[in-house]
Amino acid sequence: MWPRIDGLRVLELGTPGEFRTQLTDLTLAGEKTATAGLLPLDYHAEGEEVEHVGERLVLVDDAGARVAEIEVTRVELTPFAAVTWEFAQAEGEGFRSVEHWREGNRRYWKSQGYAVDDSTTVVCLWFRVVDQEVGRRSSDAT
Repeated sequence: MWPRIDGLRVLELGTPGEFRTQLTDLTLAGEKTATAGLLPLDYHAEGEEVEHVGERLVLVDDAGARVAEIEVTRVELTPFAAVTWEFAQAEGEGFRSVEHWREGNRRYWKSQGYAVDDSTTVVCLWFRVVDQEVGRRSSDAT
């Protein structure tokens, strides 16, 4: 199960360290408005349900401290090969094309010990920051 803060599920972006800090800062700056998870790895294996529109999550920094509350604005479950350019752009990580997104994400999930094929279900999650800790950016905590 995912951790909870104040009764809300926690959203930890990427892997701990510099990558998480970078993704959290992009979110707080409004550049990252979406994130991807794998249904079998991030939900089924964790015993978690997929987020729903209107759900609020607590975004935490690399130290696990609350930096913002986000609201889910859109959720789509789609095969890996069908993830759209619209979604890849919303991730805010500088992908040059949807193929670049697929290459980078396939490599990321492989580094986490999970091989992705074209039919693997991706949870495409769009969100907006609704409450940010005053003066707090993820990189301020490090």
